[in-house]
Amino acid sequence: MATRKELIETVGARYRTSTIAERSTILDEFVAITGYRRKHAIRLLSRPAAQPQKRRTRARYGAAVREALCVLWEVLDRVCSKRLKVMIPVLLPALIQHGKLEDDTALKAQLAQVSPATIDRLLAPVRVAAAKGRRRAAGKSSAIRRSVPIRNFGDWNDPVPGYVEVDFVAHCGPHLSGSFVQTLVLTDIATGWTECVPVLTRDGALVIDAIAKARELFPFPLLGWTSTTTASS
Repeated sequence: MATRKELIETVGARYRTSTIAERSTILDEFVAITGYRRKHAIRLLSRPAAQPQKRRTRARYGAAVREALCVLWEVLDRVCSKRLKVMIPVLLPALIQHGKLEDDTALKAQLAQVSPATIDRLLAPVRVAAAKGRRRAAGKSSAIRRSVPIRNFGDWNDPVPGYVEVDFVAHCGPHLSGSFVQTLVLTDIATGWTECVPVLTRDGALVIDAIAKARELFPFPLLGWTSTTTASS
């Protein structure tokens, strides 16, 4: 249904601005794809696009929470919001003890309640500034992204040793063009055991050889992995 809704919005915008002859062709294609009856399809495509309603919400978290999250984010080496959320109760007392954050009861209560989605929203300007204005490219279709199951940090629960997170660290500076040395970094979720294997180029055969070498270095068999990519100078 989400895919059909996106299709109606996309095709409808083109249908409403086309000529009568062009509308007939567009309508034939739309009916063939969706299986709708022709009259029903005409009503759907002729309907003006719905204008999003702006909701006025009162800001629940102020500048103090944002600043505290920035400190926590930097101390934790700029981890994702889901990991940051889990580490707040562990790290917050230590930062207060060493004078990095104020011992404020209201602030501690808000940091305990803040959700990963809100952390993403509050840290968005800081992350853009840290990335020097470069934003992450959006995917092709939100409906496709929602249909792909993804295991995040909170889904690991208590895994046995052997499930690793794999990062490709590209030693290329700010540019990804050309050939450069990369490092395959494998970190076990349960134990934190980490192995680093150099790769001359990201060639399939070389990556397979690096994985085989990493499997020999670990003291336990590898059972599964998740991967991301990091660029560094």
